Amino acid sequence: MNFTFLEIDHVQVAAPKGCEEKAREFYGKILGMKEIPKPENLQKRGGVWFQCGSHQLHIGVQDDFQPAKKAHPAFHVKNLAVLRDHLIEKGIAVKGDEPLEGANRFYANDPFGNRLEFLEWIK
Repeated sequence: MNFTFLEIDHVQVAAPKGCEEKAREFYGKILGMKEIPKPENLQKRGGVWFQCGSHQLHIGVQDDFQPAKKAHPAFHVKNLAVLRDHLIEKGIAVKGDEPLEGANRFYANDPFGNRLEFLEWIK
């Protein structure tokens, strides 16, 4: 093959029409991700984009939206326990799962019901 995968550029999670303010509150204010501008020609679609480390997280509007209950992005976090406590303080439910060797992790849902994983690799 004459092609090579370099990395994931971005991940998109779906949300219902009119999701932008809730997305900004959760991903921007609560999680602390920086909002980045969408290209002008894509703004009419709605949604919001965020920078997450060296990658991007796109919140995209889906007309027949159904939250992703199993499929999910996983966010590698430094100081996972601090994030967990922060989410709980904000009234966001966190849920554990079976252990993953070499990592601590938990799950939470975004305001639209999408499953999100947060993990920290143990060295």
